[in-house]
Amino acid sequence: MTQQRRAPLRYALAMARAVWTGSLSFGLVTIPVRLYPATEPKDVRFHLMDAHGRRVRYRRFVSEEEPPGPTWEMPEAPEHEPPPTQEARGPESGRPAPPSRDVGSDEQEIPFDDLMRGYEMEDGRVVMLSRDEVESARPERSRTIDIEDFVALSNIDPVYFEKSYHLAPEAGGEKPYALLLRAMERAGRVGIGRFVLRTKPHLVAIRPTEGVLGLETLFFGDEVRDGREVVWGLDGIDVSSRELEMAEMLIETMKTEWNPAAYSDTYREELLRRIGEKAPIEARQEAATRGSGGHVEELMQALKASLEAAKSRKGTSKKRPA
Repeated sequence: MTQQRRAPLRYALAMARAVWTGSLSFGLVTIPVRLYPATEPKDVRFHLMDAHGRRVRYRRFVSEEEPPGPTWEMPEAPEHEPPPTQEARGPESGRPAPPSRDVGSDEQEIPFDDLMRGYEMEDGRVVMLSRDEVESARPERSRTIDIEDFVALSNIDPVYFEKSYHLAPEAGGEKPYALLLRAMERAGRVGIGRFVLRTKPHLVAIRPTEGVLGLETLFFGDEVRDGREVVWGLDGIDVSSRELEMAEMLIETMKTEWNPAAYSDTYREELLRRIGEKAPIEARQEAATRGSGGHVEELMQALKASLEAAKSRKGTSKKRPA
């Protein structure tokens, strides 16, 4: 029985990749856990191409004609221009970038290691920091998510939710995991804690979600704008009781249960439809052949319909006069 209960957990862990491994702590109870993304963006991503189908790429360069802006701690320029060298591996590309080269008559591509980080102040001045100075200020990676408080979920405005994750117990942590999950379900509370994911500190809300613990990263208080800064003057608007009753009746008429499957991204669907129309016929046929293998019933229905259509055509041809 134990193996049967743990099998779904092992299967789930094999299907996804954890973005963080550590422990969840509340009081003196520590639970070894793994963190998995709870969402999967489905955006249609394009490469920039020219009219001949060649990739268009970006380069980092500075114009020699552009005078430097007002700065603090501006680094001294080197006496001699360093020879073109292979760039360090870029954090976004994951592979070596091309060597430094002239982009134009007055422009030169800048190696990644030579880039400075400039922070523009409100008065227009720029503070320059090196890459090492920025990295030395980053917090160390967390090994534990410490729950500091328990609050009512209804007290957290949805505007504070940033990104959703699932927390899964490591082997041996199932019992305390289930204990915390069921206790939070009965108490109707969510845990508030902090930890560092990759290189950024996060405020998080841990809550029960359909039989598992979910983790929501939250925006910090000073990151959320006050809506009253852009909307004002509503207090002086009079609304009659009759108008309010009609609006409430309309809301009651349109009330339904939340069903996320009922709302689809029609823009993405239209893009994929157009991409499918422009794809080569051979590729579409190959994709259709691959897809039919996993839907036996659909394949049988298609075969039956084709057979009936063929018999109908054959019968029609026999009835034609000679």
